[in-house]
Amino acid sequence: RAAKPTRTVVITGVPDGLLQDDVMADILTIHFQKSRNNGGDVAEVTYPAGKKGVAFVTFEDPEVVDSVLKKDDHQLEDKRLSQSYPLRVTSYDENVSSCMIHPLLLPL
Repeated sequence: RAAKPTRTVVITGVPDGLLQDDVMADILTIHFQKSRNNGGDVAEVTYPAGKKGVAFVTFEDPEVVDSVLKKDDHQLEDKRLSQSYPLRVTSYDENVSSCMIHPLLLPL
């Protein structure tokens, strides 16, 4: 079993269709690197993650996952967004992720 799930969180509520995917991934990276968001060094952002409004954020340090999950109110804010968007951060679960990216569940 790879260590990656212990360093990854699932983000829902990502605004869909507003910006290019790589720009949104960049905004998510910046958000989760900020100390005011209990963040830390981001190893990878997977967006889109197979379902609208969902991203995976993998941190360099697994301890950052706990601190990010403890923060109650994640508001995605960036000058490239017209407003702030509430994000829901949950722990990565292999069962959840595998059904979220199951090819039959992808939008046509």
